[in-house]
Formats: sequence, C-alpha cells, structure tokens
Amino acid sequence: MNIIDKLKSTGIIPVIKIKDASMATDVAKALLAGGISSAEITFRTEAAEQAIKNIAKGCPEIFLGAGTVLNTTQARKAVDAGARFIVSPGFNPEVVQYCIDKNIPVIPGVNSPSDIEHAMGFDLKVLKFFPAEISGGLKAIKTLSAVYSNIFFVPTGGINQANVAAYLSHNSVLACGGSWMVKSELIETGSFETITNMANEAVKAALDFKVAHFGINQANDTEAQETAGLLASLFGFQVKAGNSSIFASDSLEIMKSNYLGEKGHIGIGTACIDLAQSVLENRGYSFNKESIKVKDGSLKAIYLKNEIAGFAIHLVQR
Repeated sequence: MNIIDKLKSTGIIPVIKIKDASMATDVAKALLAGGISSAEITFRTEAAEQAIKNIAKGCPEIFLGAGTVLNTTQARKAVDAGARFIVSPGFNPEVVQYCIDKNIPVIPGVNSPSDIEHAMGFDLKVLKFFPAEISGGLKAIKTLSAVYSNIFFVPTGGINQANVAAYLSHNSVLACGGSWMVKSELIETGSFETITNMANEAVKAALDFKVAHFGINQANDTEAQETAGLLASLFGFQVKAGNSSIFASDSLEIMKSNYLGEKGHIGIGTACIDLAQSVLENRGYSFNKESIKVKDGSLKAIYLKNEIAGFAIHLVQR
C-alpha cells in the first residue's frame, strides 16, 4: 500500500509529544484500541527517538511516523528507530532529499503556492498544510487544490473534533494531524483508557456517519417512473432521472431493477469513506468488492457484503 492509500485509510494522525519513552507503547496500544492506526512522535522532546523504537517493537500494527523533524540528523535517528514516514513543519530541502534517497515517505509543511511548487520540484504529492487554521483552514485548501489538483494535503494545527470531518470530506485531504486525543497530561498521568475513549470519539467525529438516502427496488423502468411520479405528486418532490435509478427527492432513490437488497438499500454518507471501510473491516465486517464505485481515482461508494433487515447497506463519500 502506498503512502496515499495508507493515509486515506488512516484518516487521523495523532501528534504525540512524549517525555517518558517507557509510556510510548501503552499510548500506541490505547490509540489502536480506540480505532486509530497511526501515530506521529514529535522530536520536541529528548524521548522521541526511544519512544519510536519502543512503539516500532511493541506495537508494530501502528503506522508510525516522526514529526517536527528539523534536520537530517533527526531524520536519520527517526528512520533508524523504526519511523515509516517523516513529517516536518516547513520545507527543508536537505531533509526532503535525505528521505527521498532513503526511500522514506516525507511530508513537509507548506502553506503557500511557492511552498507547494518547491515541493513539486522534488516530485512530492503529499504535503502537510501547517499551521492549518491560521493559514486559512479548509477554505485555503480548497483554493490551493483548485490550482494544484494533483497535490494531497495533511492539514495539522487547529484541527479538532469539531472540524475534522469537514477537512476530511474534501477530496484533496488524505488525513488530519491533531493532538486533542493524546494531550500531554493524559500521557503523563497514564490515562490510557481515556486516550482510548477519546480516540474512539475522534474516529466517530471523523467518519460523521449520516443516512444519505433510501433505495427502493422496482422491477423495471416503467414501475420506477410510476413510483417516482407518485411520490413527486404527493409531496412535491423534484424528480431526477439517471441511468439505473430515479431520485424522487435527494433521499429517495427508485431503482429501475431489483438491485441489491431484498427490500432495497440504505446509503450511509461519511466524510471519509476510506477510513470508514478500514474501521468497519477492523470490526469484522466485509465488503462486496464488486460494488466499488471509483471516480477520479477515489473511492466513492461500496456495499457491505451482508444485508441488514433485508436492506443492502452502502457507504457513500459525501
């Protein structure tokens, strides 16, 4: 799995400042128990290198990175310790080149067109947008991505439970960095259960599941048109016809054939479909791979393999 796909399925990257390396593995396990499968240990303490070593050995399931990497010495220590990707607050050409030479994914910080074009000169496609909120937030990312459509961002700085879903819903955002679920005081007091609970809440906020629409199976085009027309006439809905279905309002889809689901289907919208698929698979649910719908290289919809109460269930990227 490449770095882009890995970050999509990760969604949230906890940014961890740790003073006691002996607690690092417990923090990683607490995050994993809460549904978060990545971590970034920042080089803002002397314990960073050993903390990375401990997690790499004690919790290898975590997709582990090193953050606040300011020079090649720190980059070397991080890689030797077991970091699988490097993150820096700004664009340091020496750090970038070192990582490229070592074939280690590097995510340097940018917040301007000049920074982005500098990164493009190194053939980088994944960049940290930092500090995100101060630099214009999601509005700035939307503006930049309209110009640099082949660039993906990992916004960090000011990301929290209230705004993470909005960021992740934009197709140029792969994942968000944040520290609200791994605050230093929680680590220092050994509050690992609290970290697990906050990680779980962070994942829920990032996924932001909501019912998108209901699908009603009909035998053919004629029946679908009759049903859609009746609903429209009764309730004043706007009818929109498609190739395989007719929408009678935004939330009622009338299928032109007996599609998936004995009784029909339910579409569940999410801010981050790749993360949603990963989380549900980790919970033991499987997906119908033949139902995958992709647009512009990004996953847009996928059905669960099993029905629920006679309804097929599919995820939809908002």
